[in-house]
Amino acid sequence: MTFRIAHTNLNVANADISTAFYRKALGLKEIRRNAAPDGRFVIRFMGDGKSDYLLELTQLSGHPQKYDLGENETHVAFVVDDFDAARKLHGEMGCVCYENEAMGIYFIEDPDGYWLEIIPQR
Repeated sequence: MTFRIAHTNLNVANADISTAFYRKALGLKEIRRNAAPDGRFVIRFMGDGKSDYLLELTQLSGHPQKYDLGENETHVAFVVDDFDAARKLHGEMGCVCYENEAMGIYFIEDPDGYWLEIIPQR
C-alpha cells in the first residue's frame, strides 16, 4: 500500500480575493473548481503546473468572515528559484509578515491570515 500527498485545504473568506493573491504572490493557477449547485460552497484547486500537489481553497457561503487560526503554527512552504526577486515582489505587495535571516527564509501572509513559508532553492 502506498500513499502520495494530494492537496492541502485552506478555508477562505473570499475565493476571488484569495485566488488573485495566490496567482500574484506565488504564480499558482486555478486547475479546477467544484461548486455546490445550491451555492453552499465553492472549492478552487490551485497548482504550480509542475507537480501534482494542489492547494485547495474552500469558500463556504455561510462563513464570509476570516477564520480563527489560533496560534497559526500550521503553514504551507514554497521553494523559489529566485529568492531575491520573490522577496522584492512580496515586499511590494506588503505581505511579508516574518523574516528569519539566520535560517534564510521568510513568511508571507495571505488575505485570510494564513502564513506561507518562502524557501530559497538550495
